[in-house]
Amino acid sequence: MIKHALAVTRAADFAAWYQAVVAEADMAEDSGVRGCMVMRPWGYGIWERIQRLLDARIRDLGYDNCYFPLFIPLSYFEKEAQHVEGFAKEMAVVTHHRLIPDGKGGLIPDPSAKLEEPLIVRPTSETVIGAGFSRWIQSWRDLPVQINQWANIVRWEMRTRMFLRTAEFLWQEGHAAYAGADQARDETMKALDLYRDFAETCCAMPVIAGEKPEHERFPGAVATWSIEAMMQDGKALQAGTSHFLGTHFADAQNIRFQNAEGQFALANTISWGMSTRMIGGLIMTHGDDDGLRVPPRVAPWQVVIVPMLRDVPEDAALIDYCRDLQRHLAAAGAFGEPLRVQLDLKAARPATKRWGWVKKGAPIVIEVGARDMASGNVSVIRRDRLYREDGKLNSTAIPLGEFVAGAAAMLEAIQAELFAEAKARLDRGIIRDIASFAALAAHFGGEGDAGWAEVAWARPTGAELDALVERLKPLKVSVRNAPLDQAPAEGACLFTGRPAVERILIGRAY
Repeated sequence: MIKHALAVTRAADFAAWYQAVVAEADMAEDSGVRGCMVMRPWGYGIWERIQRLLDARIRDLGYDNCYFPLFIPLSYFEKEAQHVEGFAKEMAVVTHHRLIPDGKGGLIPDPSAKLEEPLIVRPTSETVIGAGFSRWIQSWRDLPVQINQWANIVRWEMRTRMFLRTAEFLWQEGHAAYAGADQARDETMKALDLYRDFAETCCAMPVIAGEKPEHERFPGAVATWSIEAMMQDGKALQAGTSHFLGTHFADAQNIRFQNAEGQFALANTISWGMSTRMIGGLIMTHGDDDGLRVPPRVAPWQVVIVPMLRDVPEDAALIDYCRDLQRHLAAAGAFGEPLRVQLDLKAARPATKRWGWVKKGAPIVIEVGARDMASGNVSVIRRDRLYREDGKLNSTAIPLGEFVAGAAAMLEAIQAELFAEAKARLDRGIIRDIASFAALAAHFGGEGDAGWAEVAWARPTGAELDALVERLKPLKVSVRNAPLDQAPAEGACLFTGRPAVERILIGRAY
């Protein structure tokens, strides 16, 4: 029987396993503020890789980066009723600008320092960016405006979990304004496809892109689309969203322009965002009972070299051998970038360092001892193939030159195999033969991994949709999206009995 690096397995307790990976892989830790976390270098390093790769794609769409304030006047939100209603329960509010001693050794807000208008700590930026657009856009010649912001967000979550749902998180948010609705919708879909491609190509995370139902739309949006990923416990993770806002925010924020005919019109706006929640998705998509497995494209270090030091004079030659290996690997490159190589010279036992990198999920770990150096070899451990069939650690001796020449191909193979494994799980986790609500209730009646169900529906709205949502609550499931790439809807709606117009995904979600 294999003795795994983590004390808890996915099968025994998936939630506890997730927390163990976050801790043991040095991803993040509690900050002392409820719902906020300290992102440690390995966790933040993954976010930096996500930023770099995603930012390049955002720029290719024609967006420029900018920055707006963390504090937003309350009056900005009050201009858009649906928006403020959607976020009101999660808003953090600043009311004073100074503290004074309370006479008991503590501090209290100074009553004389109360703000004339409360400030909201940024829960999202449509309102403040819309105010900027109203100043920048006067003529059709000013359009389109396309900007992106990398920022922190605060939403006062009551039930928190690191990376998945925190009071403060990091994200990017794209915002744009266009003259016409058709162009705005087209650009909304381009952003959605950017997310789909990024998730699958860079994070090896297969997703299903589709439109969210009416009750799951972003507050104030005309339509919302998402990418949904399936975690190993069968639950869905909304990994990115793109919103067509129509003229709702333009009307509230007075984003008007004079068109070519000299008439004034409202701009059509869009917004879209992806956050550090993606890291939680990586953990639950690729992790195993030994820790995290990071796809090579987003790994801070793709290859880690662990010299088997013995605190003897010969160690100096071994370190030189490893430095030479590090230099040759970096020059070799992978995925069109310099290969990221770390030489671990920490004062710790080699086995401790090896298992530390295994838990962090470094794609390739290389161990180099005196015998390897003498024979011109390196001992290679692929994180995606950690054990042999007999349960022993899968460490393979490879000539140094051969490994350097094949390192890029090995990393590409790891990336591809992680995606293939997750894609197979997604495909087998969706059932499509449920034809009645009773069958749906029976399928999701337990607490285990039920995956997702793709069912036909008639796109109910209003009170009829509200009633449907209430029927789903006891099953602890929700409508995820209506896949863009789906077979034609046939037969009757599972919920109303009317002719179906599309198919939707239903499942438990984070």
